[in-house]
Amino acid sequence: MTPAAFSPVLPLSDGNVIPQLGLGVYKVEDTVASTLVAGAIEAGYRHIDTAALYNNERGVGEGVRASGVPREEIFVTTKVWNDRHGYDETQRAFDESLELLGMDYVDLYLIHWPAPEQNRYTEAWRALVKLQEDGRVRSIGVSNFKSHHLNRLRDTSDVLPVLNQVELHPWLPQLETRTFDRSLGILTESWSPLARGRVLGNDILDSIADKHGKSPAQVVLRWHIQLGLVVIPKSNSLDRIRENSQVFDFTLDVADVAAIAGLETGERTGLDPDDHG
Repeated sequence: MTPAAFSPVLPLSDGNVIPQLGLGVYKVEDTVASTLVAGAIEAGYRHIDTAALYNNERGVGEGVRASGVPREEIFVTTKVWNDRHGYDETQRAFDESLELLGMDYVDLYLIHWPAPEQNRYTEAWRALVKLQEDGRVRSIGVSNFKSHHLNRLRDTSDVLPVLNQVELHPWLPQLETRTFDRSLGILTESWSPLARGRVLGNDILDSIADKHGKSPAQVVLRWHIQLGLVVIPKSNSLDRIRENSQVFDFTLDVADVAAIAGLETGERTGLDPDDHG
C-alpha cells in the first residue's frame, strides 16, 4: 500500500503544483541520503530538495526508487551551482544532475545563487527555459534572488521563475522579497526555516509551543505554512523528519503570529546574495 502524502500542494504559475512541505537534504551525506529520503517518503513526504552542491543527488535518486512510490508522485528539485552559469555549461550541469539522480526529468530546476560577480545568471536562465521547453524540467525557478536580480530576468526573458527559494525564518521574514515575488506570481520558498536550530531555547517560541502542545520547531514550520510559503526543513534524523511533518493539526492565532513577528532582526544564518560569488 502506498503511504499517504500529508502536505497540501500550492499552484505554480506554469500550471504545475508543488507540495508545500518538503525535505531539504543540505549537508546530508550521499551514503545516508538514500535511507533518509526513502524513510521520509514512507512517512508521507512527496517533495525532496537537493542540489549539485550537496553532492547527494545519487543518494536522493536511490531513495526515491527504494521508496516504492511511483516517480510521478514525488516532486524533486535540484539546482545548478555558481560555476556552471553559462548557457552550455548549465545544460551540461543539468545532464550530470539528471544522470546522478537516475531520472528522466526533474520537477523543478533552480539557479542556486545569482552570483552577481560572474554576471552570467541570465545565460543560465536562458538554458533553464530551453530545458523546460524540451520537457526535461517541469518547472524552473531561482534561489537567493533579490528584486533587482528578478527584474533583470524580467528584462531579458519572456519567462519568469515560478519560485524563489530564499533564507527565511522568524529573524529574517523577508517581507519585501515575499511581496515582490507575489507581485510577479512567484512563490517564495524558505530555506533554513528553523534558522539552523536557533528556534530552540527561545522563550517566545517555547511559550507558543507549550500553548499548542507542540515543539518550537513545529510552531515555526506552522508559521511558514500559514504565510503561504513552501518550506523545506532538513534533518539527519528520521524521527525529527516525522515530527516536522506534524504541523497540519493546529493553527497559530493572531497573538502567536504577532509574537513571532517580534523576533525579526534581519539577521542571516547564510550570506547575502549580493555577496555570494
